[in-house]
Amino acid sequence: MQQIGSSNNSSAVKEQYATSRGLDTRISFHDKYSTNKQGYGNWIFSHYEIREGMHILEIGCGNGSLWMGHDDDMARCGRLVLTDLSEGMLSTAKAHLGERDNVSYMLADIQDIPFEDNSFDMVIANAMLYHVPDLDQGLREVRRVLKDGGAFCCATFGEHNFAECLAEWFRLDAEHFQPNHNFTLENGTQQLQTYFSEVQTLYYEDSLHVTDIEDLVEYLRSLASFKAIIEIPVPRIREILEKHAQDGVIDLPKEYGMFICR
Repeated sequence: MQQIGSSNNSSAVKEQYATSRGLDTRISFHDKYSTNKQGYGNWIFSHYEIREGMHILEIGCGNGSLWMGHDDDMARCGRLVLTDLSEGMLSTAKAHLGERDNVSYMLADIQDIPFEDNSFDMVIANAMLYHVPDLDQGLREVRRVLKDGGAFCCATFGEHNFAECLAEWFRLDAEHFQPNHNFTLENGTQQLQTYFSEVQTLYYEDSLHVTDIEDLVEYLRSLASFKAIIEIPVPRIREILEKHAQDGVIDLPKEYGMFICR
């Protein structure tokens, strides 16, 4: 679910999310070093109102981690459809969550959702809307398949995140650091209000307190979209990070949150 750096290059995005390996690295890193121990995914899920028999669609489900540990909520769903653009991600999600009578896994694109109008009580799209080439079309599709009175829940990040800090530390110019601000906490409301009459913004308070620089090196190297850093020799990456450590610790800001739309 976590993202950093330039993600406007579609080939880099496909590479980054082709399998769950890099995503698993990033999720583990955030689980280990985030100061808010509730966990971003747990916080997001805490705002869902899942009632008996609801039909729910998740777009860009990744490795299925959002639903892990929520068996009762999954069982409560009349229908739960988990979709992604990556077969590798779907395979991992299915391995994590298993076969269930009310759960299906399928390849799907938010820009062309393969379901009839008014099919779902809730649509979920976390940490992925900024990747959508035609976001207006994607949001139109979400509104189309969502029932009247249904909820669209989408998580994203802000424009003052740890990516900007790292870009400054590594002295990345505009050519090598093009942050993806297509859909952020700052501009998301305006985009969503075109399709939804009620848009609520929720903020997740968090930061990173990294006590092992080697883990941060590995994290950075898992990001195909931050190619300029990946191409730097590992000893040099380590040297730059160490300059910004205090007593062996690196602190970085995080600006995450979500929208609930009706």
